[in-house]
Amino acid sequence: MPVWLIILLIVLGLVIIIVGYIWSTYNSLVTTNERVDEAWSDITVQLKYRSDLIPNLVETVKGYAKHETEAIKEVSEARAKMMGARSVKSTAEADQSLTGALSRLMAVSEAYPDLKANENFKQLMSQLADTEDKIQAARRFYNAGAKEMNAKIKRFPANVLFHSFKTREYYEVAESEKEKIEKAPEVKF
Repeated sequence: MPVWLIILLIVLGLVIIIVGYIWSTYNSLVTTNERVDEAWSDITVQLKYRSDLIPNLVETVKGYAKHETEAIKEVSEARAKMMGARSVKSTAEADQSLTGALSRLMAVSEAYPDLKANENFKQLMSQLADTEDKIQAARRFYNAGAKEMNAKIKRFPANVLFHSFKTREYYEVAESEKEKIEKAPEVKF
């Protein structure tokens, strides 16, 4: 076999390997990007479901706690803010606001034993708790996908060849909440 043919086959083999690697890298980025989009969709679906539950919960509480309008108003405003959020950051901020407002509404419900015994209220609370668990899981899945996507985008050769893919924001806790998390909880008896 002539030397030029051996060299040609080696060069052709290297070109095939490089093209295959670039192709594989691109397809991996597309797959990961779709996974992150799916995870974001899961978050929005769960947040929408929670937002749909809230009016029922608010109406149930209103019937028992007519004079607790501030807590009810706060939940309604936070829900509206959540429905208007468009980015990961604004959604996370609105979610924190809504979670806080719901916590205050639950504190109001503690003052009304008849409300806590109401079957409709119990069912709504159960659905809300289940939805909160699903939201937490969806956030973790989204952040794991965003981490994977960001790492792939920053690695060679993707960082040189594929500028059409952008890093993803993480779904993070608000700064005010981070301070609470980092502080050790006080236990009082």
